[in-house]
Amino acid sequence: MKMMIVLLLLISQHASGVEVKVYEGVESVLLPCQVPDNVSRSSTSAVWDRNGFSNPTVHMRLRSRDDHSKQNPRYTNRTSMRDDALTTGDLSLTLRNPTVFDSGTYNCTALNAGHAQNWTEVQLKVKETPPVWPKVLSAVLGTLIILAAAFGLFVYRAYRRMKNREALQPEVVEVPQGEESVLLPFKTTAYLPQDVTVEWRLTEPNNMKVHVYESGNNQPGKQDQGYRGRTEMDEDPLRTKDLSLTLKHLHLTDSGVYTCTVYNKDGHTLLQKSVILSVRVPQPEVVEVPKWQKSVLLPFKTTADLPQDVTVEWRLTEPKHMKVHVYESGNNQPDKQDQVYRGRTEMDEDPLRAKDFSLTLKDLHPTDSGVYTCNIYNTYRAILLQKSVILSVRVNKVEAVEVTNGEESVLLPFKFPADLPQDVTVEWTHNNMKVHVYETENNQPDKQDQGYRGRTEMDEDPLRTKDLSLTLKHLHLTDSGAYTCTVYNKDGNKLLQKSVRLSVRVEKHIVTKGEESVLLPFKTTADLPQDVTVEWRLTEPKHMEVHVYETGNNQPDKQDQVYRGRTEMNEDPLRAKDLSLTLKHLRLTDSGVYTCTVYNKDGHTLLQKSVRLSVRDNEVNMVEVTQAKETVLLPFKTTADLPQDVTVEWTRSGSKHAKVFVFQKSQSQVEEQDQVYRGRTEMKEDPLRTKDLSLTLKDLHLTDSGVYTCNVYNKDGHMLLQKSVTLTVTETLMGSMADMLPRLRRRRRAPEELRYVCRVTEELNVTSQSIFLANIHKGRTVCH
Repeated sequence: MKMMIVLLLLISQHASGVEVKVYEGVESVLLPCQVPDNVSRSSTSAVWDRNGFSNPTVHMRLRSRDDHSKQNPRYTNRTSMRDDALTTGDLSLTLRNPTVFDSGTYNCTALNAGHAQNWTEVQLKVKETPPVWPKVLSAVLGTLIILAAAFGLFVYRAYRRMKNREALQPEVVEVPQGEESVLLPFKTTAYLPQDVTVEWRLTEPNNMKVHVYESGNNQPGKQDQGYRGRTEMDEDPLRTKDLSLTLKHLHLTDSGVYTCTVYNKDGHTLLQKSVILSVRVPQPEVVEVPKWQKSVLLPFKTTADLPQDVTVEWRLTEPKHMKVHVYESGNNQPDKQDQVYRGRTEMDEDPLRAKDFSLTLKDLHPTDSGVYTCNIYNTYRAILLQKSVILSVRVNKVEAVEVTNGEESVLLPFKFPADLPQDVTVEWTHNNMKVHVYETENNQPDKQDQGYRGRTEMDEDPLRTKDLSLTLKHLHLTDSGAYTCTVYNKDGNKLLQKSVRLSVRVEKHIVTKGEESVLLPFKTTADLPQDVTVEWRLTEPKHMEVHVYETGNNQPDKQDQVYRGRTEMNEDPLRAKDLSLTLKHLRLTDSGVYTCTVYNKDGHTLLQKSVRLSVRDNEVNMVEVTQAKETVLLPFKTTADLPQDVTVEWTRSGSKHAKVFVFQKSQSQVEEQDQVYRGRTEMKEDPLRTKDLSLTLKDLHLTDSGVYTCNVYNKDGHMLLQKSVTLTVTETLMGSMADMLPRLRRRRRAPEELRYVCRVTEELNVTSQSIFLANIHKGRTVCH
């Protein structure tokens, strides 16, 4: 019979985000947050915050470090994110030593210079560790039904203990900001004498007296100032057994843990209950506008009735802190604004009556992008309402176009709805080079950069069709990048602008090593003259001449030595319009980028295409064996015909590469093996003829676990074949028990209710053994 305590972690998906449930007592909990690669690469920071706190920041991660300057003190030394979070897109947060008071709503936001690019909400619920007895007893009663009567009393007592613990478990109450009031519930079935004192206190994050009921009456004189006139209990709570508290005129700063304690006349605690109150702030609203728009509205409407003496303050909070607009004592306060916003902001004439605190921001700049937060304070500077708006002032929206290298042409799109005058100039540029110019109703090829002449084309009448799209022909890899089309009026002022990011992709071909050959494709529709030169080159990771076709013939003397006799093209490639190359007798080192360039007799490039070749290794085999086995086979069979002068080398990866076995000159080379493997390895007598390079490893140790790789090299040291095998040597059950039993004998005797008889049999599989031994090690299973 096994007994274990399961620390339960549940993650479920909700419409509003992710919910994570965990029991108190676990070492840590992971709050998941994943963003796409393009978002993480462009983000400058990632922020985790929690709803309902005046300082909501839980953790901030910058590109190169964590920033704890704004962190809420309750999370100090308890949070961490991956160092490469903004590289990998894994923005998950680890929260250590979670307690029930950490329950609430957490937000993960990826920011680019203060602009929110991605947002994820995670609901965390931390519960007290449940008693294990209900599960244990149900299992016992299920199998040993005859003991039901004997255990009945025990079950009842365990159940009562569980109910008592549940009564102490904090209840979570969530309410949106702007609500008039909230009820903190506490009903009891207990009979209470009339001389008890009922005291509600805020215990987290501060310690304050919220409400006192004593001698049959409320005691407002004993309340903290901030709660006077804001709390209410049942008229006769002891008779109705309802000690619930109503909290009115809610502030955001009311979030926290409220504890109700009932004392007798001697000051002893009779009852106690905690309630976690979370006053929710609405999620930031995103507003996006183009920079040419004259103004933008940052919206904030409410249904709450607010007193006339509140202060409304709009601030820029990301990427820096600035005061944007202040409304106080029934008037705007321009002298309290930062200089850069004076004369540029506007609110409703009577925002309290209209319940509309939206802000109009005028004369927009790209630098106005950021997070704007509106706080409404009462006279004690407690935050009553809050709203954040993420403003993005777009400069240009970049459209992405992808095309495979070797395509005849690509369209860079730009259609527009506006009516343009006939005297405008349309200019396409790339890397400060003029790609195409349309002016005085005509194309201007003499104003193009040399590399683009004869390669660009626009609509015949682009202003009439409202289509300024550009066709780019005879693509090169170097054509990748951002292309910008700008429309100027006759005075040189910009009327329109659009950017398109072009990506000329390399075609990719994957082939498994051991294949006889691979085709690097390049077919064209172009009519090429007979005096062109066709040149295939390896351009990555190094430069080598692979194949040359010139004056109607292949030119093997112009190839690099390593490719001679290994390449082949169509007999008449110019007539067939097929410049594809066949590469034979593949090696792992053949992986790379191959570029075919077609030159005319003057050396100018007519066509070009690149192909990325990846010669893949076989998949890694997994071999698992127990230490009791005498030998294990690391398999490696091939179909390739290998020359007799190859070298076969088995190595083991680790802190250093150990030579496990070497076969060279038709025999094993014992003197080249590492000492630990001598006399313990064996291959077939004639592995090259049988095409079986498998290795037998004898006298197994636990330390033999690891990754073993077999490389086959030709006489020039080029790798022809490769195979990896992962070996796992596991302990036998009896060996593990022999190690564990002395520790068990030293343990103090377990409590009576934790003793169970367990029997270990030889038939336990490896997984069962592992679970069993892990539970013994953690003190969760005791054997007699």
